[in-house]
Amino acid sequence: MKQKYWVPALERANLIIELIANHPSKLRLIDLSKKLDINKSSMYSLLNTLETIGWIKKDKQDFYTLGPVLGSYSSAYFSQYDILETFSLEARNSINIVDEHIQLGTLVGKETFYLAREDGSSPARLVTDPGMKFPAYASAIGKINLSQLNYEELVELYPEKVFEKKTENTVETVDELWEQLVKAKKDGFITEEQEGAIGFCCVAAPIYNQENQITAGVSFTMLENSWKEKREMATEEIMKLAKKLSTNQSFVNK
Repeated sequence: MKQKYWVPALERANLIIELIANHPSKLRLIDLSKKLDINKSSMYSLLNTLETIGWIKKDKQDFYTLGPVLGSYSSAYFSQYDILETFSLEARNSINIVDEHIQLGTLVGKETFYLAREDGSSPARLVTDPGMKFPAYASAIGKINLSQLNYEELVELYPEKVFEKKTENTVETVDELWEQLVKAKKDGFITEEQEGAIGFCCVAAPIYNQENQITAGVSFTMLENSWKEKREMATEEIMKLAKKLSTNQSFVNK
């Protein structure tokens, strides 16, 4: 992202909110100050402002959680996506065939933002839930969303060009990721085998809006032993589901 008009205070506030979101009721001022390398005086001002406007809350032990205002923003955010209701209905039909978990997610910056999930009968506990974010380069949904970018846009998004590995299978470089995205553009889907979490494999397909732009993705996620048996069936079904959701044209920006 180009930073010509960057506002450092907003960036720091965002880092604080992300840290609190990931560690609710576990961080005090001193903890946030140390983790983000922001001096205590500046941190106090930032926290006081965020608390005053309702973005965060401080409990009696001085630990911080997200505030009610962010909760209301979340509701407003999700209300933009009429696709959620359609996803819930159509995903159940696909689960009746494959019987594995299905997730819906979109791209927010460099990360996959998970919007919804419908579960199959597998007892496997996924590492992501609706409302969570996860590095796009390490998830099938993230990669299928990234597949709309050209090479220059991908490099601009990831100027570091080398990724932090989530597992030993995680894609390592932008060039390696680009090769995967080129294949995904051609195939209309992308697979991910134990790149985001050991033992889990995924296949994702893109959802398009009326302008033929990728606005989200859907994926089947399953354990490795199920993947060996269901890969082809899951790929076929996830592509059908993505097509139905694209045809429905319910993913709208209001």
